[in-house]
Amino acid sequence: MSNVVPRFEQVNNQARGRVQLGLMAFFRMIGRDRFRPHEFELVHLPVTIPGLDPAFDGYRIVQITDLHVGHWLSLLRLAGVVELINQEQPDLVVMTGDFVSYVVEPVAAGMIDAFAALQAPDGVLAILGNHDHWMDPERISEILQEAGVIVLRNQVYTLQRNGTQDENPANLYIAGLDDILVGRHDLTRVLQALPDSSPAILLAHEPDYADEAAATGRFALQLSGHSHGGQIVFPKLGVLVRGPMFKKYPNGRYQVGGMTQYTNRGVGTHVLRLRWNCPPEITVITLYSG
Repeated sequence: MSNVVPRFEQVNNQARGRVQLGLMAFFRMIGRDRFRPHEFELVHLPVTIPGLDPAFDGYRIVQITDLHVGHWLSLLRLAGVVELINQEQPDLVVMTGDFVSYVVEPVAAGMIDAFAALQAPDGVLAILGNHDHWMDPERISEILQEAGVIVLRNQVYTLQRNGTQDENPANLYIAGLDDILVGRHDLTRVLQALPDSSPAILLAHEPDYADEAAATGRFALQLSGHSHGGQIVFPKLGVLVRGPMFKKYPNGRYQVGGMTQYTNRGVGTHVLRLRWNCPPEITVITLYSG
């Protein structure tokens, strides 16, 4: 696969970008772009990580994904999401792709301001999603970096604490894959970048990559988005809309071999500016040694 944007996506992005700019102005004018905290669900997810040093026991990671800023998630809503995240006092924030849909520059300054306001002592990490590649991956990476966000593109970020077992530091690795759907991922490079056998968490935008990730035996947890949890979910019927790379693991927690897979529903929307029985999600992950 390649990162060449499909022709239909080029046409759609251009046309929808013009529509989106008009809708942004309209909803701002009538006050329908405001943040309402009750619209967002905080999901608390405890995860036991085999081999995790007790120094990381209780470590808190907040995950958000699929923002699609400028669609339903206005800049006012994004600022409110940041406030909710900061109230959780995370050690680390991770964002797992699809920051935009059809426009970039009209929301760039607001995104920088919002992401720069995130508060986490170990920083903010991000990976790119398919929509980011279909728009402008280099510009979106620049926006994130201007806000102080570390963008992982087939790279590994090391967290350290004073070890409880011996004098050596305790390590926890956060690996970030570039987008899988557009063929920019390089798992071999990531595996080679992991310096030792300390526990590792994988950020991968598309959840169905969990099968490949789990097969390596190297990751305790994969965090993904992409699916929006189906976005419109009918009671008793579950997730009806399943697309490329989110057919098997579209929403929530799964056990894939020895690895936990978690698929976040996202905080934004795509195509339709609505959700049904599938509220936008902010995930608060607490790690436990085991």
